[in-house]
Amino acid sequence: MKYRVLIEQDEDGVFVADVPALPGCLSLGESRAEALKNIEEAIGASLDRLELHGEPILPAIRGS
Repeated sequence: MKYRVLIEQDEDGVFVADVPALPGCLSLGESRAEALKNIEEAIGASLDRLELHGEPILPAIRGS
């Protein structure tokens, strides 16, 4: 599954990755690459948590 990930650099230089379709799914990294790697793990954990609690999972984005 693919989800849109927004990555911004905060005032301290840390990269913050957020997945708008999965509320509360955020991760940090010292580089964009690290933030992206970390958010991939966070997405998996968020989906597992939603499934475990029987909560709805918003659809992933379409495309290549």
